[in-house]
Amino acid sequence: MAAYHFVTFWHIEAPLDVVCATIEHSLAWPQWWACVERVEELTPGDARGIGRVLRYTWKGRLPYRLTFDMCITHIEPLVAVEGVASGQVEGRGRWSFSSDAAVTIVRYEWQVRTTPLWMRLLAPFTRAVFKWNHDAVMQQGAEGLARRLNARLVGIAHSCAST
Repeated sequence: MAAYHFVTFWHIEAPLDVVCATIEHSLAWPQWWACVERVEELTPGDARGIGRVLRYTWKGRLPYRLTFDMCITHIEPLVAVEGVASGQVEGRGRWSFSSDAAVTIVRYEWQVRTTPLWMRLLAPFTRAVFKWNHDAVMQQGAEGLARRLNARLVGIAHSCAST
């Protein structure tokens, strides 16, 4: 099975609490993140949001869509949100937040395996293309978040390790 480990950093000149709240409210992502076509809540979870299940449909630059469910497993207000993905990708994602003066640092770590047969078969030949697509999706997210918050995007960085 094709596995990926992506890490993306966004540096945005906006208050930590506002950035966290905007990212945590993923039902609104399609309003500002062009690659997110749809988000729907399947299960509400407990009072803190643990156990909440959301279904995401994404469309990057490549001619395919990915749909997967994300179950929230950990929430630490203003610090981190983590979940387990199932569906066309399986694995875990973790948003982490910190700040340096007026800049909020958002770190997204995405450790996943692709499940569609065609993606698994093509992975040895298309790994770099899948990374390029992921980086483009994250770039659009950073730019969309900055527009949404009327803030300055200071920088973005990506890394990928394949397994």
